[in-house]
Amino acid sequence: MKAQPVPPTNTLPRLLTISATYGAGGPVIAPLLAHRLGLPFADRFLRPDTAPARGSEERVTDEELDQEPRRSILEGFALLGPAWNIPVPRDVEDLPERLRAANEATLRDLIRRGGAVVLGRAAAVALGRHPAAFHVRLDGPPDRRAQRGAAWESVDLDTARSRLDAADSARSQYLHRLYGRHSTDPSLYHLMLDSTVLDVDTVLDIIITAAEHAWSHDDSRLHADVEALRARLGDLSTA
Repeated sequence: MKAQPVPPTNTLPRLLTISATYGAGGPVIAPLLAHRLGLPFADRFLRPDTAPARGSEERVTDEELDQEPRRSILEGFALLGPAWNIPVPRDVEDLPERLRAANEATLRDLIRRGGAVVLGRAAAVALGRHPAAFHVRLDGPPDRRAQRGAAWESVDLDTARSRLDAADSARSQYLHRLYGRHSTDPSLYHLMLDSTVLDVDTVLDIIITAAEHAWSHDDSRLHADVEALRARLGDLSTA
């Protein structure tokens, strides 16, 4: 039976962020999550609102490289700046700060509009523990990720390994240059999954179940929940 979108359980904004290494399935899983949750999908690329999101790729693209906070981005920023009403920096050293501001503005706007599923964009760092956000990291052993990248992109394994190294490095550097953080830091995420040992539908089910519970979690029930768990453990010892 074809999975149907999950109807919203409340009117609060919900932003599900996906950080994914090459071959971990981010470009497939993120848009499928958006469909299941009934939310818009925002891919890796910063763009004016007038430009529709398109699917990202496993491999790193020239467009992604042009978003890195380095001198070659100045030309692209000059084109995007007027659309966002962001002044083009005179000094390349100003780029990380201005890119952070642009990135965070787009994420806040997505929350204001009711939420989305976001692939990349350093969203886990940019938003931190925002109550509307649930952060997921998809990863797996490099050999398994390379095999999946090769199959998905219809390339040989050596090409996939090369693309894996380039994509993982570029996306990690993007995060570190903008925020000084490492994408492998588990404190950034609510959930980390080895998606190379699970089929896509299982990954979707795990993420959606975890996210829905997180969005509805009530911290005020902590002590009551602990007491209930103690009672359950007590029942086991007397069974």
